[in-house]
Amino acid sequence: MNRDEVLQHVLESGALPTLSNVASKLIEITGKEETTLYEITRLIAQDVSLSAKVLKVVNSSFYSFPNEVRTIQQAVAILGTNAVRSLVLSFSFLNMERKRGQSGFDYQRFWEQSLATAVAARMLALQVKTGLDPEEVFTASLLVNIGVLIMAQAYPERYDALLREAKEGGGNLLEKEQQELGAEHTWIGAQAARHWQFPETLVLPILHHHDPDGYAGGQAEVAREIRIAYLADLVANILYSTRPIEFAERFRKDAGRLLKVSGKVVDRILETVSDEVARAAEYFGLKIEGTPSIPEILQKANIELSLLNMSYEQMNRELVAAKLELERLNEELKGKNAILEELANIDGLTGVTNHRHFQENFDRELNRAVRGDHPLALIMVDLDHFKRINDSYGHQAGDFVLREACRVWKEQLRDYDLLARYGGEEFTVLLPESDAEAALTVAEKLRQATDQHEFADRGERYAVTASFGVSVFVPGDCEASKDELLEQADSALYEAKKKGRNRVELYAPKKSGWLQRIKG
Repeated sequence: MNRDEVLQHVLESGALPTLSNVASKLIEITGKEETTLYEITRLIAQDVSLSAKVLKVVNSSFYSFPNEVRTIQQAVAILGTNAVRSLVLSFSFLNMERKRGQSGFDYQRFWEQSLATAVAARMLALQVKTGLDPEEVFTASLLVNIGVLIMAQAYPERYDALLREAKEGGGNLLEKEQQELGAEHTWIGAQAARHWQFPETLVLPILHHHDPDGYAGGQAEVAREIRIAYLADLVANILYSTRPIEFAERFRKDAGRLLKVSGKVVDRILETVSDEVARAAEYFGLKIEGTPSIPEILQKANIELSLLNMSYEQMNRELVAAKLELERLNEELKGKNAILEELANIDGLTGVTNHRHFQENFDRELNRAVRGDHPLALIMVDLDHFKRINDSYGHQAGDFVLREACRVWKEQLRDYDLLARYGGEEFTVLLPESDAEAALTVAEKLRQATDQHEFADRGERYAVTASFGVSVFVPGDCEASKDELLEQADSALYEAKKKGRNRVELYAPKKSGWLQRIKG
């Protein structure tokens, strides 16, 4: 058979998993720039079971929000579109293993390994300044081997035998698939993703993740996503294959070659990924048995190789030494986890505080403002017409503008003010002990600094302005509600954009009208 005949068989046999209605619609509407948070909230809320699962994850230790998130509307507002879409798609696919069980294919192990791939990819995106959205990377890498599941369902007996042969003999799975069936799981998986109307940013990692050097599409962002998916797949194979040493060596070598990942970052990922997978499995309702850490797996594999040439006495000495070494590794891991926790608070592209850490600080500062009876101001910032820069000059230019804008803004802020990336080209600034007048002054300084700064990089100059929405908590004037302050700042930002952009607007609760500042 050829590829087209295999694909026709897959479609006619019912082997192609069915995406949930909510997930399908979510893919469609999130691809449109004009889609509002309200539309996303309304869509997810239609599925009561899915809504409950999303809220369970949002309220888990994965995000560690100090206050309970009780509604989908709150979840979408706090997490942002990409994170919520990632959660919905992940739930949709991680439940697919329950739909079929007619072959010897190990569906549980498949989804465990897929989740490990997704978690490793997200860790890489957070640790390496790729400019990619970690939540999008998570979803793309979760699905890179979806073609394996589809082939197992379309050809139960033949594909089971093929997988056993590849596992025991260590041969190339893609070559065996082509020889035995006429199509590779990478190609079938990509066609399935197109059938589900996924964007090409999700399709291409599926198609090329076994051969990142083979991608010739010319899109740097897609190439980075493919490389991350390839490296993450290697990490998952360290955890789940019978050849962990081989895959560990490939990961160390290719991580530096493809993404310039340092040895320290490689070590951090290998040492902590197992714990991260276990936590993610709990969040998504996937039951997995305790998986040892990669250092333990590799040490065990090396010990097993060495045992062939050891005497009984020597074996005992080595095993004791190995146990002591594992204890030392555990102590080191505690220290490195503390470092990772600090790194997890920073946005990888801009170097400012990330969304999750902003939410934690917002809660803390709001509580402090209530206890101390002093005001707290919030500024929401959006770079005007940022999409035009990406479309006209490419994402590399857009990344430069984001980094440079943050650098310019930090120069205008106090040491204890908090600048954070809220999502995409949208940022927030927390101003402790600042009333409306002070907040307007700061926002105007930021606006002028943006408008007057020369954004120039490698011979190109970019005209950059920003719009600002301000909300203020004043003890006694309004309730201490984080959601209200976010909504008010967002409304003020919307008003600034509606009135022509490059301006500052203040939302004044319990007062009529808008207090505003526009550019002079």
